[in-house]
Amino acid sequence: MSADRQFSGMTGFGRAEGAGHGWTWSVEARSVNGRNLEVRLRGPSGFDDLERLTKAAAQGRFARGQVSLTVQARPEAGAVSVGVDSAALDRYLTLARQLVEAGAAPPTADGLLALRGVIAADEAGVDPDVQQTVQADMAATVDEALDALQASRRHEGEQLLPVLGGLIDRIEGLVGDAEREAAAQVDAVRDRFTRRMADLAPDAPGLEERVFLEAASLAAKADVREELDRLTAHVASARKLLTTPPAGRKLDFLMQEFMREANTLCSKSATVPLTAVGLDLKAAVEQLREQVQNVE
Repeated sequence: MSADRQFSGMTGFGRAEGAGHGWTWSVEARSVNGRNLEVRLRGPSGFDDLERLTKAAAQGRFARGQVSLTVQARPEAGAVSVGVDSAALDRYLTLARQLVEAGAAPPTADGLLALRGVIAADEAGVDPDVQQTVQADMAATVDEALDALQASRRHEGEQLLPVLGGLIDRIEGLVGDAEREAAAQVDAVRDRFTRRMADLAPDAPGLEERVFLEAASLAAKADVREELDRLTAHVASARKLLTTPPAGRKLDFLMQEFMREANTLCSKSATVPLTAVGLDLKAAVEQLREQVQNVE
């Protein structure tokens, strides 16, 4: 398996920090399970290209998962002038007067200044070239955080691999058990039908021939050879997918196929032992399906 195509989970965390040109910033990247790749950014105002750069960087690393990034940035003292946005403050004061008239407590100065948009950074005096440089440096820090997130997700993948492999081995073993039980199923069906016919009509003419034909028909309906062959093929496909990441979507689909064959096996079963194996098989497939939800 190549370094660029390592088996990966979808849960992880990464963090990085940076500073330069009168600014300091930090980036936190988190991801959880998701059917597709979704990238969300909460970043500082004034850096309009950062979202585009962030999404492109995440798409270059991940195939699935909900990826959330938070970029917190602040200028150092003197880098950007800070003042009160009078228009925003007036809007809050108008609303506050209405609330006070309705019986609410009057607002405090500290409370008003803490409202979003009241304290504003005046970036008019900031050199646009410097701002672009800061944005590029922030994007580089985003890359570092995403690299850390990717390493975290790959670590989860390393822990998932033996779990998935063990469940696939378990399913393969149950398919083998089902094959052995299915081989005895034809004789069991015939013997059961013969005894029933002998009890109901022991002296009926042509009983032996009728028993043979009816038993053959019942055995054909109970034949699970196709289901067992498909389950064996699915086991081989699952093992191959574990070596060719990213494979999460394909494994999701394969779990549906596994469960379909296991359900059909149970519905066709004519013996208690085969039904028991089929139920164990369904339980193992469900366990595997739950783990596959964590695979990128």
